[in-house]
Amino acid sequence: MLIQQLINGVTLGSIYALISLGYTLVYGILMMINFAHSEIFMVGAFISLGVLQIHAIQGTPLVVQLLLAITCAMLGSGVLGFIIERVAYKPLRVASRLAPLISAIGVSIFLQNFIFLFVSNQSEPFPLIFPIRQFKLGNCEVNSLQIFILLVSLLLMVGLQYFIKKTTMGKAIRATASDRETAELQGINTNGIISLIFLIGGALGGAAGLLNGMYYGSIKYNMGFLVGIKAFTAAVLGGIGNITGAVVGGLCIGILESLGAGLIPGGSEWKDIFAFAILILVLLFRPQGLLGDRLPDKL
Repeated sequence: MLIQQLINGVTLGSIYALISLGYTLVYGILMMINFAHSEIFMVGAFISLGVLQIHAIQGTPLVVQLLLAITCAMLGSGVLGFIIERVAYKPLRVASRLAPLISAIGVSIFLQNFIFLFVSNQSEPFPLIFPIRQFKLGNCEVNSLQIFILLVSLLLMVGLQYFIKKTTMGKAIRATASDRETAELQGINTNGIISLIFLIGGALGGAAGLLNGMYYGSIKYNMGFLVGIKAFTAAVLGGIGNITGAVVGGLCIGILESLGAGLIPGGSEWKDIFAFAILILVLLFRPQGLLGDRLPDKL
């Protein structure tokens, strides 16, 4: 039972980790919480659903459907993140730190109501295009969908880490995160770097939206609110502004939520409270997060 819940928790935590990376990337550059990121995740889920509902695509092989869905979700969400940064955040970059926060909340409300009014105000079933096969691991079971979610999440997280640590553009991102003014003096286009960060964060959120829809079998216009808070909690738990910390925090939140729901009597009714309790405890006793001391550098 314990191992089974750990497997479920890692699967769920990998989705939280992808979303929390969007929060931590933006915070690492701008020291700002992008509360609209949860709605970018939601829009990504609806984009992937729209792609999978296209009649011409439904007759194609499964691999083609999945590639088109995840590509369109990441591209659409990434472009949305880019537009939001240009329209709602860039003009406020010289304003007080409270102004971008209020703008982010406004964008979040706008996106949620836009989907509610013009797309769907009901829970939409997500097509079961992935063949579910069960595999025995001793007394536990893991299915093909969980393996797929883990592999996609791992691929994206490793790819992001490689991009940030090993590429020239990644070095420019780290330089901008460390000291934006000095980075500009070195000839780095910091405005372009900031836009790129919103593009990458949005793309990761879009991929998470697709995986979340496949995992739960349905999506809704307000699905981003609670998941976004949990992903933000994961970023804070791991050490917000730290990529490795966001991944660790996401996995911890997913595992703790799964363990609480599966092992505590009546825990399924209380599972959403665990994230809030963890957030309060972290802010009280270790506000820098789990990796805040060992990995002090941003990104």
